[in-house]
Amino acid sequence: MKKALESIQEELWEVFDHLHQHPEISWEEFKTTEFLKQQLIQEGYRVQTFSDCTGVVGEIGSGSFTVALRADMDALWQEVNEKWQANHACGHDAHMTMALGVVKLFNRIGYRPPGKLKILFQPAEETGTGALKMIEKGVVDDVDFLYGVHLRPIQELRSGYASPAILHGAAQIIEGEIKGVAAHAARPHLGVNAIEVGSALVQELGKIHVDPQVPASIKMTRFHAGAKSANIIPEHATFTLDLRAQTNEIMEQLVEHLQNVVKGVSVIYGAEIVLHQGVRIVAAQVHPEAQRIMKQAIMETIGAEKCAPPVVTSGGEDFHFYSVMKPSLKTTMLGLGCDLMPGLHHPQMTFRREDLLIGIEILARTVMETFHYAQPQGEKNVGHFATKN
Repeated sequence: MKKALESIQEELWEVFDHLHQHPEISWEEFKTTEFLKQQLIQEGYRVQTFSDCTGVVGEIGSGSFTVALRADMDALWQEVNEKWQANHACGHDAHMTMALGVVKLFNRIGYRPPGKLKILFQPAEETGTGALKMIEKGVVDDVDFLYGVHLRPIQELRSGYASPAILHGAAQIIEGEIKGVAAHAARPHLGVNAIEVGSALVQELGKIHVDPQVPASIKMTRFHAGAKSANIIPEHATFTLDLRAQTNEIMEQLVEHLQNVVKGVSVIYGAEIVLHQGVRIVAAQVHPEAQRIMKQAIMETIGAEKCAPPVVTSGGEDFHFYSVMKPSLKTTMLGLGCDLMPGLHHPQMTFRREDLLIGIEILARTVMETFHYAQPQGEKNVGHFATKN
């Protein structure tokens, strides 16, 4: 398998360079979709695209048992060298390259899955809405095992190491609006100051307590009130809250406490506070069997000593909507060490590109082992690392 990977290495770098040099933001991945579609067709895959959104699904093989790989497609919109632009600073270009790498590797070694294999290129991960759209499209309805991959920053995993699961936390962005009463600044008793209401809200948020054994936080990250005139008590303000929790249960508690705080502050100040839910990401729900299979693939590829424990991170990933919305789906996400610096979402993020070959091999072995796991005992000589060299 390693020799086959070496033989397609230059082709893979061309794929990565193209994707890296043509980033597109969430729901605007039109050229990316077309490029991936053509790559899949070239490799002999049946292709599904969508009339109302970006994204593409490749499929090969047939049968009642289906394994799928998912890679995210979208880039970030950020300032790079004093210019605002789309930028692949979260590794999605690498994730797409690895998923395509598995496709190309299987064709080069002549591996044909004893079932159905799907390659899901999903849009809009950064907005937390892409996975939900793919679920709505029914693309995972026939899937039994779903695997993802994400590069990890150097602080979590060094180059040459990999983890069979990433335990992302839950995240919610909540937008808020305060409606008070305007008044002359010399007569504050006649008004309801939206800034004072916002200040009280911040103070009360700090008093929210949940299980201290579970990482969680709630904080105000944006606040706007007032206009040009400095002698007016502002009646209106908008704000943004960022909520984080390592489990979905604790997130539910945070939201409940928040709603109680808002009710209390509203009554005390005689103001109206309206909340609107923004981006929502659920915490990871990793299936133990999927994790076990990926762990085996990691050890086969780089050795047991380089197989790290599951990575626990407060960051969010919409990949986990698949398992939450489809409880029968067995999922996990490969965490790939690649000396990624200085960090995810940094405009100058870099990593060791050579480590993508390790990721491709791990994912390929994971797919093969999953099909082997699902086959009847009498047929388990088919496809089980038969092409390893």
